[in-house]
Amino acid sequence: MEPRNQKLKLGLPKGSLQEATVRMFRKAGFYIGISERSYFPSIDDEEIEVILFRAQEMSRYVEDGILDVGITGNDWILENASKVVRVAELIYAKQSMRPVRWVLAVPQESKIKKVKDLKGKKVATELVNVTKEYLKKNKVSANVEFSWGATEVKAAIGVDAIVEVTETGSSLRANKLREVATVCESTTQLIANRKSWMTPWKRDKIENLAMLLKGAIIAEEKVGLKMNVQKKDLKSVLGVLPAMKKPTISNLSDVNWVDVDTIIDEKTVKHLIPKLKKAGAEGIIEYPLNKVIY
Repeated sequence: MEPRNQKLKLGLPKGSLQEATVRMFRKAGFYIGISERSYFPSIDDEEIEVILFRAQEMSRYVEDGILDVGITGNDWILENASKVVRVAELIYAKQSMRPVRWVLAVPQESKIKKVKDLKGKKVATELVNVTKEYLKKNKVSANVEFSWGATEVKAAIGVDAIVEVTETGSSLRANKLREVATVCESTTQLIANRKSWMTPWKRDKIENLAMLLKGAIIAEEKVGLKMNVQKKDLKSVLGVLPAMKKPTISNLSDVNWVDVDTIIDEKTVKHLIPKLKKAGAEGIIEYPLNKVIY
């Protein structure tokens, strides 16, 4: 048995992903309190110690064993060429539940139309190694320089192109930039130190954490629906109703009625409820979910 007075050192991303990450942990059942002046947030789990690091650095600290487990983007794992255990893909971002993209972009009036046009040009990006590898695969020789930030601005003051991360493309359009190509897509990853992963109680703790986080993420796009249905209308209602497996059907005190309970994609609710009502459902209740565990 491993001594349980140890702490699992968990790295959370400071910056753009911080708020979304804390919210996702809350749905997973962990309350994290962050002080503006501290890099050591509190968490309501005595076996976990939380430390804030920039996502760009996280995989290095996990690889080196400073952290047992951490959350960062796949882009930064590739950029740092970190040797870590990829425990789970957690598809969430600061604005959406979709992967983010690193895109090659140029000023709208630029003559650069495709990747091959970058030969001999200057490209600014924070994702230097990944960009160099992308250009190499496309057999293009260009000068890639590191950007410390405000990368979109640099395309307007002499840099030929940039590689920058985007979720919606709105920032690129606001800076009068045009996408040329997608360099890579990236999702958020839960990663572990290799030695920590081989430690039984730490691995068990990490696997449970991954399960709860994935359950919270799945629940983000799901809702529960409850309704009362007369038995004579049940077939019609079930014909309208999709389900993850099969709806739960329970008898009510009135032998002619049943309660139907199911989970569906939230985006379909506005279309389904009118159809369910027409099919005979009554007392329809929609309710949010915290976690869905398969």
